[in-house]
Parts: sequence; structure tokens; C-alpha cells
Amino acid sequence: MAKIILDGIQAFNDYVGQELGVSDWVQVTQDKIQKFADATGDHQWIHVDVARAKKESPFGGPIAHGYLTLSLISGLLFGLYEVKNTKLVINYGLNKVRFPAPVPVGKKVRARASVTEVKDIEGGVEVELAVTIEIEGGTKPACAAAVVFRYIAAEAADRTKKYRPHR
Repeated sequence: MAKIILDGIQAFNDYVGQELGVSDWVQVTQDKIQKFADATGDHQWIHVDVARAKKESPFGGPIAHGYLTLSLISGLLFGLYEVKNTKLVINYGLNKVRFPAPVPVGKKVRARASVTEVKDIEGGVEVELAVTIEIEGGTKPACAAAVVFRYIAAEAADRTKKYRPHR
């Protein structure tokens, strides 16, 4: 899918209540799951023990960690859109997260994003996106999240020295 180019942070206002688009598919491999387990220390068997997961899991094999699925959001979104004339973007947090369906190893996922809210902040905007992580061939999303980013305008560069992301 073609990347959306937003001409500055105020362009988010044009998308409030609208879909920004859908990202490309990304495959969730056992190697990716293992690396996530190693990075986080979460080595629960349902994710990393392939033989046991095939035998004992109600999903018929290993599944991705919910937080692995969540962590894919930023990269998928950066592949979906680009904001010009921006000094920086800060991942400000999440307002709500749910994991309605597991992601089996080998499946592909993609992000669908809509702008739900834009608030002015000093030197920029705070943008809430409704993001759904879809599973290829699935009937339920793997993840539904209200993701909050803060975009600082390029022209606000001098003021960002005073910027405090946590109020």
C-alpha cells in the first residue's frame, strides 16, 4: 500500500474520524517470537516450545506474545504514513489495549489505523489513533489499541528543550 504523506502535524486534523489506511502484511515467525521472548524474559511454553505447543496448546501450535503483537504497531504505522516538517515523535502511551485473538506462528498481520483525536500541546500535537492488528484470514483482530503519539513540529525546535513529555 502507498504511504500517506501528511504535510505537517496539523494535517492530522483532516483525518479525525477517518481511516489513515492499512499497512503492508508482516509475517510473525518463530524466530521473531523467540527473539521477543529472549528480549523480555517471557519464555512461556505456549510461545517458545514448538513441540509442546503443537501437542498441548488449544491453538495447535505456538502463538505470538500479545505484547509482541502490540510492539509491532509502531513499525507498521511508520510504514503506513509519514509526517513532514516534524522535529520528533514520542510514543506517549496507550489508552486501551485488548487482544481478542492469538497470532499463530507463521501468520501475517497488518495494522489498520484511524485518527480518533488531535489535541494541541506546547510545540506540537497529541494524536490518538485507533489501531487494529488484523490477522491474515482471521475473523477477529489480534489487537485493538488506542495509541497516543506526540508530534513536535520542526518550527518548535527551540521550544523542545523545555518540552516535558510527562505532565
